[in-house]
Amino acid sequence: IAYVSSISVLPAFSIQISDLHIRLYFYFTGTTKLKDNLSAVGSLPLVSKGTHVIIPLVDHLEDERWEAKIVEQNGNKIKLSVNSPASAVIGLYGLTVMTSSVKNEASTAYDANKNIVMLFNPWCEEDTVFLDDEEERKEYVLNDTGRIYYGTEKQIGARTWNFGQFQEGILDACLFILEKSDMPPSGRGDPVNVVRVISALINAQDDFGVLVGNWSGDYSDGVSPSAWSSSVEILRNYHHSNGTPVSYGQCWVFSGVTTTVLRCLGIPARSVTNFQSAHDTDVSLTTDVYFDKDLEPIDYLNTDSVWNFHVWNDCWMARPDLPHGNGGWQAVDSTPQETSQGTFCCGPASINAIRSGQVYLKHDTPFVFAEVNSDKIYWQRNVDGTFTQFHIEKKAVGHCISTKAVGSDERADITHLYKHQEGSEEERIAVETASRYGSKPDVYSKPMAEDVSVEVKMEGEGPRMGADAKLSIVVKNSSSLPRRTTLHSQVAVMYYTGVLKGTLKKEQLPVELLANEGWLSTTL
Repeated sequence: IAYVSSISVLPAFSIQISDLHIRLYFYFTGTTKLKDNLSAVGSLPLVSKGTHVIIPLVDHLEDERWEAKIVEQNGNKIKLSVNSPASAVIGLYGLTVMTSSVKNEASTAYDANKNIVMLFNPWCEEDTVFLDDEEERKEYVLNDTGRIYYGTEKQIGARTWNFGQFQEGILDACLFILEKSDMPPSGRGDPVNVVRVISALINAQDDFGVLVGNWSGDYSDGVSPSAWSSSVEILRNYHHSNGTPVSYGQCWVFSGVTTTVLRCLGIPARSVTNFQSAHDTDVSLTTDVYFDKDLEPIDYLNTDSVWNFHVWNDCWMARPDLPHGNGGWQAVDSTPQETSQGTFCCGPASINAIRSGQVYLKHDTPFVFAEVNSDKIYWQRNVDGTFTQFHIEKKAVGHCISTKAVGSDERADITHLYKHQEGSEEERIAVETASRYGSKPDVYSKPMAEDVSVEVKMEGEGPRMGADAKLSIVVKNSSSLPRRTTLHSQVAVMYYTGVLKGTLKKEQLPVELLANEGWLSTTL
């Protein structure tokens, strides 16, 4: 089985010929196994849906349409070559050759005895997933191993992952996943539809997909997410069990399996890690932290979080459904976080749209934008129950966005693809543009005094297991007038997902700053 979509060379069929008329029928079978009677297989293949194709014989093959040509004749045997259009439905097909004699109108059917699979074709210029770089095609389609990054931005680790998209049984598993979806076969020619369905079915949250997510720390009835290093066993187990979800996965496992499935189906894909990744729970496109009047955290309101790292995927395709310029890399996330149109899936979201703050473009662009470029806003509750923002961190999320480099095991930083340079005018315009489409559209309408700044610095590469963490808090007054304020500091332990485990230290310190004066505090 090759990656074919535009030019498909099918197996040879032996046919006795003597003044014969030949007609070919392509049936979309919709199953992972071919049966003898192809006309009875599948969910009613129809010509109108592109799932039943009657292929004409021609003297000369041309691109972009279904057609067949006799390319070899040896005695009473012939070999046929079949073309398919780049828009053909992907999946498992059956082929029947009908022959009839000029003298006798009775027809004889010859069925293919091999599975025929149509895939997306990134080598074909007419295909929506066409990738015009041979080295990138080798990396993002053909490479069956890779590296997935984790840790913190100061301590970036890498794990080798076996995608194994060409190993035995993986294609069958991928086709089985597609068949599990509710997507009609006629929609499988559009990679946007296919990617969205894959995003939903890699997790088992609401549709008995491939992987069960577990962040509890208890994996006694399954496999710990950190124990996986390959997609192969996961996909085989899921297929052989007829769709029983595999336990357990976390973000890097979901991403690794997604890379495997997309590459197997012919869609260029890569695993991507975002450090300091925000999780926006209310579509505000900001990461919000709420305090009461005494500046004590209001836990039940603080549902937004910032993960040490989060792993998702990029996939490559044109986006004719979006305004020009939004094709190329698209973000897709199979880790179940928030629902999208009622289903736990995310993407494909144009990275160009994310970068410019055009979050009104589908699919799930606001959520991914918040992950990489939301401001962290601190709110204090007033006596009347309303909230006033009193501090904004503009560089809190979206650092060192990483993927494996093309042709090497080095890490490639692709932050610039997701966002303009932090603090630049273009980046601030993108943030404020995006916020107007969120649930707090007026969040930037009232400018705040910014002459007192707070910065937290960490010595060395950051905290290490068993060692003290040394933090420096720098408060600076850049105005020409003295300022008086109170510094509220809290040191807490949290999981990499941003979930708090416990508070280690809290303190309040009065700070008086003269004009253009700085102040330093050190804590452990």
